[in-house]
Amino acid sequence: MLIRGAIGAALALTMTAVWAQQALVEPGDSNDMEDPYIWLEDVEGDEALAWVERQNEQSVAYLESLPMFDELFERSLQILDSDDRIAFPGVRGDHVFNFWRDATNPRGLWRRTTVDDYVAGDPDWEVLLNLDALAEAEGEDWVWGGVACLRPDYRICVLELSRGGADAAVMREFDVENKAFVDDGFVAPEAKSRLSWIDSDSVYIGTDFGEGTLTDSGYARTVRVWRRGEPLSNATEIFAGEQSDVAANVYRRWDGDSPYDIAARSLSFYTTTSYLVTDEGEFQLIDIPEDASLEGIFHGQMLVALKSDWTVDGETFVQGSLIAADFEKFLQGEPDFHVLFVPTPTTALVDGGVTTTRDYLILNILEDVANRLVRYELRDGEWVSQDIDTEALGSIRVVAASDTSNTIFFSYENFRTPDTLYVSRDGGASAEALQSLPEFFDAEGVSVEQRFATSSDGTRVPYFLVLPAGFEANGDTPTLLYGYGGFEISLTPGYSSIVGHSWIARGGAYVIANIRGGGEYGPRWHQAALKENRQRAYDDFIAVAEDLIERGVTRSGRLGIRGGSNGGLLTGVMLTQRPDLWNAVIVQVPLLDMRRYNRLLAGASWMAEYGNPDTGDWAYISEYSPYQNVERGVDYPKPFFTTSTRDDRVHPGHARKMVARMTEMGHDLLYFENTVGGHAGASDNTQRARNEAMIYSYLWDQLGTK
Repeated sequence: MLIRGAIGAALALTMTAVWAQQALVEPGDSNDMEDPYIWLEDVEGDEALAWVERQNEQSVAYLESLPMFDELFERSLQILDSDDRIAFPGVRGDHVFNFWRDATNPRGLWRRTTVDDYVAGDPDWEVLLNLDALAEAEGEDWVWGGVACLRPDYRICVLELSRGGADAAVMREFDVENKAFVDDGFVAPEAKSRLSWIDSDSVYIGTDFGEGTLTDSGYARTVRVWRRGEPLSNATEIFAGEQSDVAANVYRRWDGDSPYDIAARSLSFYTTTSYLVTDEGEFQLIDIPEDASLEGIFHGQMLVALKSDWTVDGETFVQGSLIAADFEKFLQGEPDFHVLFVPTPTTALVDGGVTTTRDYLILNILEDVANRLVRYELRDGEWVSQDIDTEALGSIRVVAASDTSNTIFFSYENFRTPDTLYVSRDGGASAEALQSLPEFFDAEGVSVEQRFATSSDGTRVPYFLVLPAGFEANGDTPTLLYGYGGFEISLTPGYSSIVGHSWIARGGAYVIANIRGGGEYGPRWHQAALKENRQRAYDDFIAVAEDLIERGVTRSGRLGIRGGSNGGLLTGVMLTQRPDLWNAVIVQVPLLDMRRYNRLLAGASWMAEYGNPDTGDWAYISEYSPYQNVERGVDYPKPFFTTSTRDDRVHPGHARKMVARMTEMGHDLLYFENTVGGHAGASDNTQRARNEAMIYSYLWDQLGTK
């Protein structure tokens, strides 16, 4: 998952430049000319922000006056700030690094301890950076964005600091031993930059270098080598993609002590052309399918995850497989692949589920939407596998691993069982529990079932049903249905203290729908709902809702739905296509105007998922685009839209314009736009607790109590 990880971390464009660019987009066709609310795309325009303030005042006053709000807010904040939370580790060398927020440090502390002390359960945390103190000293709304450190000693790092939680971030070099920013170190201005260390005095960087250096998606089109002491503007360009690409990137990866520099052109969100940067500075094509994922190089073996069938020298490797071959021989035209994993109708390799330690390869596999771990070892040229002993029927996540040792940390959870963090010092042969979350809500009597609904085309669609204590199948239980259905993202059984105390413990049923478009059954499940087949994801969601009603779990007056980002598009579509099925609809940081989504912020990068509305693709996109399909005179349930002014990934104009259009049509609704928070919608625990309290107060108000 190398290139998509790069996109997810964000690549190149200052937020100011992005917003200015998007605010001034000229209407490109008659559809745009007829849009009376296009002015709301001017993210920080005075008129638009005044409109936002009026909407917020009305909705927040109503939501915060609801009977449950104060109690829900206070309990959620107490949970989010609790010292009982797990300090999840990031392993670098002999140290565990952690970023921690609590009531005293709402912006957070970046800190470290030794691996041995962490495993012993008595970490002596060394605070490296107090983000609250930094924000106060510099008068900036700093939000932690991430860190990249130079191996093997991990002393010098580049920190990403975001204003208000946006994807765009300032990059600043930091000395861990001195606990200070490096004077005259590597500093890059606010942008969606991508940086990779080469050595202590040089880095690869993709960012906004001015006119012509960004793709249509707003990410870096060029990559340069930036040497210590020289201005960023003088960095030497070494690689470039095309304007129509999603992004270009060059990064260094390690196999033991051997570095490999990889250059990648992301042709679309799901297709990449990769090259090995040779010692002579040339680019040698890594001739794998464009839709395959180069997962890394391990003990000289190239690891490739296939998104479609691939035939090599007469042998066909099937979609969803993980295969390996000697990298040097492959580059010389001598492919000799070994199959490590082959999917079945019920199993899939988790997208990005490949982890390496010094001696082992760890695979995260889904079986009917529950995780298990398998480790592989290369012995005398042969791959030997062994199941890692973990709890079953839950979510397992590899939290951290070290390629200089066989230490791995992984977590387990399910709907009723709080997260437990495990450590293995031998690559998974044995493991011990280090810490578990306390039970933040009363799960006594709560039951969990996996059920299957039948979609309109006969496809069997799984969903998880969490039933509250005392449940009776009388069709009268307030029920919250959650979905996503896109980008090969899987929804697995997880413990949510917020959902637990706000909803389940109060008598609500909670449902996760594993609809097509996700990755629950690998690339075939994802690709089944791409582009012209998008309606399949929506039909799957409807099928789950109808199954819940048919089985007597709930009824339409007690059924609410929630989704964010692509899931916000899902709930927006559900609002306009089946308003009769629900009485509460939560639409968070959504895409809604699919006529213009590809012209707004990172939208162009998602055309491989949805299609290009500026072509004949609009014929099928127009069938579901919520902004174009909302109608006057229809009896819609009262929806709740949320977004963030600082979201520089999904443009807040989507939610703004939908709300303006529905309001003009006379529909009742609620709207809240957080002025900070980025695509996550909140940049600290207080904001998150407030957002969740408003959402669950709205749900109980709409769906009622039993």
